[in-house]
Amino acid sequence: MSVVIPVSADWLTLRAPADAAARSTALARRAARLMRPPITVHDLGSGTGSMMRWLAPLLPGPQTWVLHDWNPALLAHAARESAHDADGAAVAVETRVAELGHLRPRDLHGASLVTASALLDVLSADEVEAIVRACVDAGAPTLFALSVTGRVALDPVDPGDRVFQAAFDDHQRRTVDGRRLLGPDAPAVVAGMFRAAGWAVRATDAPWRLGPAQRSLIAQWLDGWLAAAVEERPALREWAVEYARTRSAQLTAGDLRVVVHHEDVLAWPS
Repeated sequence: MSVVIPVSADWLTLRAPADAAARSTALARRAARLMRPPITVHDLGSGTGSMMRWLAPLLPGPQTWVLHDWNPALLAHAARESAHDADGAAVAVETRVAELGHLRPRDLHGASLVTASALLDVLSADEVEAIVRACVDAGAPTLFALSVTGRVALDPVDPGDRVFQAAFDDHQRRTVDGRRLLGPDAPAVVAGMFRAAGWAVRATDAPWRLGPAQRSLIAQWLDGWLAAAVEERPALREWAVEYARTRSAQLTAGDLRVVVHHEDVLAWPS
């Protein structure tokens, strides 16, 4: 089954600063200690290359990044962006157009590290298992960042928060073309798979903390969050319109703050 993740370069660009602020530098530095130069990083679902631009400066060089994504336009965008290692040297970049649902060990040949960001929750358990198996067979430490956990916190609190969160989480676990997505279960599932393979695992919270300085991101996130909740539970449509109106007024006034929880997971051979 094909894995097609519909994202745009504009959305990825908008969220990139929040992603960079949320990812765990502690796990990144722990990953750096597991490798010896030269380093080859395989980035799965690389999009516009934001993971590379964030992580490369935290790792020694020389570095080669192999970017895997189903979308050739996003890969072309990523290849045009520059990234530098901890010594300030430019990293080499290769791109591979590929679907991620059937990753094979040979696809990661020579990897020093495997990374992904905001990917696991849109995959099924079988697809994540294939990725874990490929990482284990390659013997490459793996850093999976920014998998949603389903928990959000909005300030001021509203009675609709928990209702829309629950509907959104159910939507994230929906079945698409016979594939049941992991959604907020993804961090625990992937950690369990690596532990079952005898690998060491560390996980940490990696929240977006959004306020008045991120109004555009909050607005787009809120639109998508409510749209998914209503798609899952159409009876919420009228309430969602009223809720969105209230939140929009708070956002315009600079009174709305949002925390969107994610989890980063690092796994390595023990």
